[in-house]
Amino acid sequence: MFKNIYVYNSMIKSFTMSSRVKDAVSIYNEARVIGLRPNSYTVPFLLKGVIRLGKCGLSLGKGIRCEAIIIGLSNNVDVRLAFVKMYASCGCVSDARKVFDEMRVRDLTIWNAMMSGYCKAGEVDKARDLFDVMPERNVVSWTALITGYVHANKACEAVDIFRRMELNGVQPDEVTLLVVLSACAQLGALELGESIHCYVNENNLRKSVSLENALIDMYAKSGNINKAMEVFENMKDRCVITWTTAIAGLALHGFAKEALNMFSRMEKARVKPNDVTLIAVLSACSHGGLAESGRWYFNNLFQRYGVKPRIEHYGCMIDLLCQAGCLLEAQEVLNMMPFEPNAAIWGSILAASRLYKNVKLGEKALGQLMRLEPRNSGNFSLLSNLYADEGHWNESGLIRKAMRENGVKKIAGASCIELDSRVHEFISGIRSHIQSEEILEVLVLLSRQMVVTNIHI
Repeated sequence: MFKNIYVYNSMIKSFTMSSRVKDAVSIYNEARVIGLRPNSYTVPFLLKGVIRLGKCGLSLGKGIRCEAIIIGLSNNVDVRLAFVKMYASCGCVSDARKVFDEMRVRDLTIWNAMMSGYCKAGEVDKARDLFDVMPERNVVSWTALITGYVHANKACEAVDIFRRMELNGVQPDEVTLLVVLSACAQLGALELGESIHCYVNENNLRKSVSLENALIDMYAKSGNINKAMEVFENMKDRCVITWTTAIAGLALHGFAKEALNMFSRMEKARVKPNDVTLIAVLSACSHGGLAESGRWYFNNLFQRYGVKPRIEHYGCMIDLLCQAGCLLEAQEVLNMMPFEPNAAIWGSILAASRLYKNVKLGEKALGQLMRLEPRNSGNFSLLSNLYADEGHWNESGLIRKAMRENGVKKIAGASCIELDSRVHEFISGIRSHIQSEEILEVLVLLSRQMVVTNIHI
């Protein structure tokens, strides 16, 4: 049978799409052995498979680039775009930038790919610099930057970019809305989340399961659990993420029994729970002080639900036992863990030590936390307060002294306020807000008024 490069391209594309990367590489090598010259389609098809391999495919990707240079394909726009995406996906964003900078002609797709690469690498400031000098932008450009800020835990900046996007008349797509709803959930920005929900309804956008899941999560984390449940109940189709999000939302608001009832409904609906679902269930038991229920679910994780316990499951169980005052049992679970306890687990034990006046256990927990989180002032404060509660003033003072000597400073308090769908962040001791002077003047007036009121009382 006569074979040409187009036949091989089709085979490479087919293998790549079905995640059979090794087979795609074998076909590519076979084409080279019989003397066929790859074209501008061959390399991008093959690099899509390399991208699926992530960092493991970097050496293969570099080898393909060397061949592309040798056969004269390195200047092709589609080939260069493929290399930018490949390097960015493999974590080599600096190499992606070199390819980008070498290009004389760059279309919008190339700019978006480079910016997305920075965002995926966590270099959101560089992504912003690139975004600001882009000759043109589309919804993909805006969404990529918003996503970068959300992944960098800079939800306020993400919301600001979304607002700029609206002012520029760019219509968000489903991906944009999903990301912005995630930012709203992080900030508890209920007003903005509600406006996005209204936008979806008014524009008759398709309500995918993912979008409705995001709405449930946003409403739950922003304080409106009733609205979250309303979205849930009105859904025609639900997946495991839908049920898990609803259970976690109810647990977050202290509706432990309702969360467990929701889990029972999930089982009756024959939706198989995953490991995250069981974390939400154990969290509900912890929030509601349902020790017996928590023990049952924890002991049946694998036998009944086929879930291999993760450190998060152990953490929920230990936190539940600590809150219930079962410190001895909590230590037994801690000792049987096949994992190294993390800071969250030792933090639960330290907090319970203060609550139940167990100085010895508190000292042990702090020792571990100093190793895991040597700069966390909250851990020192908890043990210092425990000593003070027990009248051990000398020990309490020594903890405070150790904090000073080790340069451990208290983390500044921060709060967010949403006003007119805009989130304002305030950090203790920092006057970075544009209206900080006016706000301080009002606070002074309020303080004086309170003093006057107290005098009259």
